[in-house]
Amino acid sequence: MLQKIKLFLHDAVRRVDPILLLATVALSVISLVTVYGAVDNFGMSKLKMQFAMTVLGVILTFIVANLDYHVILDRLWPVMLLFSVGILGLTLIAGDTGAGMETANKSWLTIPVIGIAIQPSEFVKITFICTFAKHLSVVKNTLNQFKTLVLLGAHALLVVGLILISGDLGVALVYMALVLIMLFCAGLHWGYFAAVGGAIALAFPFLWDYLASYQKDRIVVGFNPALDPKDKGWQPLLSKQCIENGGLLGVGWQTGGDYEELTASHTDFILATVCEKFGFIGGMLVMVTLAVLIMRVLWIGRQSCHDYGMLISVGVAAVIIARSTSLLFSKTSLGTITPFNLLAVRFTLAFLILTLLFHKKMRTIDGKILLRGALQGGAF
Repeated sequence: MLQKIKLFLHDAVRRVDPILLLATVALSVISLVTVYGAVDNFGMSKLKMQFAMTVLGVILTFIVANLDYHVILDRLWPVMLLFSVGILGLTLIAGDTGAGMETANKSWLTIPVIGIAIQPSEFVKITFICTFAKHLSVVKNTLNQFKTLVLLGAHALLVVGLILISGDLGVALVYMALVLIMLFCAGLHWGYFAAVGGAIALAFPFLWDYLASYQKDRIVVGFNPALDPKDKGWQPLLSKQCIENGGLLGVGWQTGGDYEELTASHTDFILATVCEKFGFIGGMLVMVTLAVLIMRVLWIGRQSCHDYGMLISVGVAAVIIARSTSLLFSKTSLGTITPFNLLAVRFTLAFLILTLLFHKKMRTIDGKILLRGALQGGAF
């Protein structure tokens, strides 16, 4: 019996990709050390929650790695889609804006009894990536037909539309980018992307009037946070100051600083907190680890023997790219990159990487070309 248990555990551990595990654990350790060093500012509850979520994440990693995603998707994708639509619909009815939020969107849902608030759209990313990947794999032979695109659009609109109705434009943009990247990697003709891009450019002046005032302010101030340094531009400017304060090695692990004045220094502006405490070295460690994580996810997708396995990897990588570039640019005012410029940066990076790894001609790319491209991308 003991031998069987050892064999089972050995097989379970073997199924977990070591590079992915090391990268995620490294990021988790950095976050725990950062929060612990600022526990007087963040509060002990934040540290306990971060530790609990880290442990839960590691456990789930081993569980998910030992599941057969083919069986799960084939049998449960309708359930996943219903869950996605259902929980987002419930959020519209019973959700709120979240504690301390200035926006009018209803994107937070409080779990009864335990009283913990969650953002369902973050969990739905997982189920949406799975269901959309399955849908794309089923229609791969007719992907460029109009009828197929209408059905795919309806699938995406079920989720993205509910998020837009809730008023959370930022999250909706991430989903839109996710959809387009997955369509691109599935083989959708470039002409469709050109047509959509042209339509958006023509419609934008008319859509502007439908944006809420706070959304317009964020876009305008995003071009230059100094236009409103005491309100909308204050946090990005202060976040940039935190990075400057950190210098090369930082001000110290348990030392206070300007990060204490940031409203969300443990979440949206965590990179500024890391850079102030651990300097340029700490910030680069985070970004390099994220880059390793993204490239490993894409590489695993490239090795998949099923289309929806590859597309799931693409979706996961797209989300990480969106979140990491947001941490680096839109939350720190580096280069005064705006939400729309940031979206362009995300698309550029994602399309360059994904074209290299997943285009049909990738079979002609050898290891030297891959290495040269990585070095050129890093230099850029």
